[in-house]
Amino acid sequence: MRKTLVAAVLVAMCGSPLFAGEDLAVAVTADYETSLEELFFYFHSHPELSFRETETAARLADELRAVGVEVTEGVGGTGIVGVLSNGDGPLVLVRADMDGLPLREDTGLDYASTVTQVDITGIEQPVMHACGHDVHMTSMVGTAKRLVELRDSWSGTVMFIGQPAEERVGGARDMLEDGLFERFGVPDYALAFHVSAGDPAGKVMISPGLIASSADSVDITVYGVGAHGASPHKGKDPVYMAAQIVVALQGLVSRELAPLEPGVVTVGSIHGGSKHNIIPSEVKLQLTVRADSQATREQLLAGIERIALGVARTAGMPEDLLPKVELSTEGTPPTINDDELAARIRAAFIRDLGADAVYEKKREGMGAEDFAYFVMTEENVPGAYFQVGGTPQADLDAAAAGGPAVPSHHSPYFKIDPEPSVTMGVEAMTVAVLELLGTD
Repeated sequence: MRKTLVAAVLVAMCGSPLFAGEDLAVAVTADYETSLEELFFYFHSHPELSFRETETAARLADELRAVGVEVTEGVGGTGIVGVLSNGDGPLVLVRADMDGLPLREDTGLDYASTVTQVDITGIEQPVMHACGHDVHMTSMVGTAKRLVELRDSWSGTVMFIGQPAEERVGGARDMLEDGLFERFGVPDYALAFHVSAGDPAGKVMISPGLIASSADSVDITVYGVGAHGASPHKGKDPVYMAAQIVVALQGLVSRELAPLEPGVVTVGSIHGGSKHNIIPSEVKLQLTVRADSQATREQLLAGIERIALGVARTAGMPEDLLPKVELSTEGTPPTINDDELAARIRAAFIRDLGADAVYEKKREGMGAEDFAYFVMTEENVPGAYFQVGGTPQADLDAAAAGGPAVPSHHSPYFKIDPEPSVTMGVEAMTVAVLELLGTD
């Protein structure tokens, strides 16, 4: 129904269907039926963990080459870069992330993953695509195919990025450190999208400004002096100090940030000790930290270290046994859409996909996304990151009425409706690229 409406709207607006006589929606549906559906099933049932996406990257590279894209593998580890040149014009970066998550899939789907894999720490884990990266990769291949077929409608170069380790927010940085822009050119624009299980399938959303928060992982080792649990005065209790640190950290957001400035400091893991009556020598804490601006990010990270050291000093710990506060390499700045670019692409979505295909929604959390690395560089690349719905509206309505909940991202029950998710991903990304490179 929507595809028929799209064609009708385009005829009314332009006097002829989209892109020199081609109905994009019909062409993408045909691509899905002939090749993209099988490709999606392959990616979904063969997930790989962050920095371990060897077979995934190889398949994605092969698929891009098959439609006429020149591909370089092994950029930043398992990353791939595909270049599609078509005369003079801007360079547009299009990114799809490739990694899965360490979860055992429990969706009951016929094509569910049963894969296990050894992760970068040496531990064997179950693996599933619980965040839709299978949709992103499949849609990238579909977009490349459409752009090859529409060469007469655009001029410039498209750089397709198959990015590793988005779930560890390290893959984009590694590709840049491996000379991505020096080797393949600094893009004039950068584009990406994410499928969303909480939004209606077949719809697309883009907004200006802040899209995703920063994210940092912090490890704190609290040192103590071991002793018998019945004689605590003969030692220094790191469990007690760790508990004080956990409580004090909550004051960073509630008492040090402005009331309307978002921030999150969550202690997700605390481990120490081995027996009821032994005061241990150390306790380890693991934190995730989120912020919506670089200034707030830096304020929270500095505050964490200040509190950890201050608690230990108050407890009388010597300087050589103060807590060790380590910032993980798994971090990313906030993702912020270029206002002008987001407005331009949104207008193109309405024009070419139809107003009924575009929805609006407020942010509901402080998720992070390392797409920020491609735009927050010295070159200050204008970026646009958009959402594609992944769940049938009927399922969303049923959940809102008290029916079965729609599984969230990073859940073993996560699933999306493949066809409308993939096809809208292809249509929307194709429209966005043609808006920036189109010659008509």
